[in-house]
Amino acid sequence: MSADADTAQTDSTELIDSDATQSDQTQPTEVDEVDEGAEGTESPATEGAPAAGTRIQQLEREGDIAADYLEELLDIADLDGDLDIDVDGDRAAVSIVGADLSQLVGPDGEVLEALQELTRLAVFRETGDRSRLMLDISGYRAEKRQQLVELAERLVAQVRESGEPVSLDPMSPFERKVVHDAVAAAGLTSESEGAEPRRFVVIVPA
Repeated sequence: MSADADTAQTDSTELIDSDATQSDQTQPTEVDEVDEGAEGTESPATEGAPAAGTRIQQLEREGDIAADYLEELLDIADLDGDLDIDVDGDRAAVSIVGADLSQLVGPDGEVLEALQELTRLAVFRETGDRSRLMLDISGYRAEKRQQLVELAERLVAQVRESGEPVSLDPMSPFERKVVHDAVAAAGLTSESEGAEPRRFVVIVPA
């Protein structure tokens, strides 16, 4: 092969490598979509974002801080409860399990939602970072999630059959997020409408 041919091949290879690099750099970063009223839209990852291992350690620390805070709260309220710390996706998750903790859940989970916000504030006070920590008590959220998934599946079937959108009752940010995910998994789309505290989900036909 001639010197000119070698040079042309080298230039071509460098051009392909350059284009591939530019393509990789311009690929959009996938972001978990959350309901606007739920946890806020996640910011795309940046060059200065922590590595996966560092992020997990950060979430584990959030869980530890939350557990310490909740343990003190249980002591003050003279309630018995076991704490379970985990990492669920891109958030810390803390569960309290006890014989009778219904007073910490409240009607429609209102007390649980308030405790979750207080726990997030406790984490923020220690870390300086906004937390998306999820708190569950006596399996309330897990049971509620299953009920909402079943509801969403029934309504998806109804929308497909009628071709008409269906509006649900007002829900909390957590509940709306569960419905959005279930509808998306079924292949339809959904939107949040209205203003808090009466923000609701609308399932729309394909």
